[in-house]
This record gives sequence, C-alpha cells and structure tokens, in this order.
Amino acid sequence: TGQPKGVMIEHRSICNRLLWTQTEFPLGAGDCVLQKTVFSFDASVWEIFVPLMAGARLVMALPEGHRDSAYLVRTIAEQRVTTLQLVPSRLDVLLEEPGLRNCTSLNRLFCGGERLPGRLRDRLFEILPEVKLHNLYGPTEVSIDATARVCRREDTHPNVPIGRPLANMQVYLLDSQLRPVPAGMPDEI
Repeated sequence: TGQPKGVMIEHRSICNRLLWTQTEFPLGAGDCVLQKTVFSFDASVWEIFVPLMAGARLVMALPEGHRDSAYLVRTIAEQRVTTLQLVPSRLDVLLEEPGLRNCTSLNRLFCGGERLPGRLRDRLFEILPEVKLHNLYGPTEVSIDATARVCRREDTHPNVPIGRPLANMQVYLLDSQLRPVPAGMPDEI
C-alpha cells in the first residue's frame, strides 16, 4: 500500500491460514510448491510452511527469480511444480511466456495481493485449461488472506470477485461512518 509498515499479529492467525490452506486445498507427497515470494512479504509464509507441514516438495527459486518469467516457466516445467502463487500483475507477464503451455504439472494457481481482472482468468484457462485458479484477498493485518474464490471457466465477471471469508474469519461491509450496510449494497470492507 505504498508506505512500509510493521503489523503485529498473533501466531494463531497464521496457524489458521496454514490450516485453512491444507484443509481446503490439501497438498500431499506428490505436490511441489515453488517458493518465489520475497521473505518480507507475508505470502511467503504459506509458500514455505504448507508444503513442509504436508510432506510436499518445496522448491526455492533463485534470488530475484520471481522477476524473470522465463526462469519461472523453466523451473515450473523442470521441477514439475503443482502449486504456484502470483500477484495478478506477475501472472499477466507470465501468460506471455511461450513455454507456459508446457507447464502441465501446474494444477493450482493462487492469485492475490491485487485485483484479478477477468481477462487474466480467461487467458490462463486458454493456455492451461486444467489449472485451478483461486482468487485470494486480504491485507497483511489478517495474516495473508481473508477471502477466497475458486474461479471457473464459465465466469464472466470483468473483475474476479474476492469470494467468501476463510475459516474462522468474518468480513464486514461498512459505510463511511463504519456502520454495516444492508445485504447487497456495495461499500468498503
């Protein structure tokens, strides 16, 4: 959000997020996660700990490897990565890599940290029709994510909705005076 800030959160918050991930999208010994998020970003935590707690394989990308789409595609294909997390702007660049079609081991892709345009969802499904795409939303203060939505090929939203709250979380829509708004009314989370 621009200005770096420290956020104090309890350990149980990240435990909730890790357990939710493993409950909703279980990894196993046959899975491989590519850890390429910089350690100062909260999303790196799940990339590291979920595969370790599930007995999946964890592949650490080279430093600055997250910035090189050709390297990422090569690594996904060579290491048979099954699970990947990207911000939508990085997915946009990755979708331009010709070798992405060869990344057939990839079966889960998590997007978060930015608005996910429907055009990226549609393009991903054109290139990798079997991949499961998940849109995640949440500020650091909630330990990575607060909501999730599984994207479907038949979705037509120009911007992918952020979904429903994760386990043990609640989302409130409030007006400018921080009062709850009626169901179906747009406002701020």
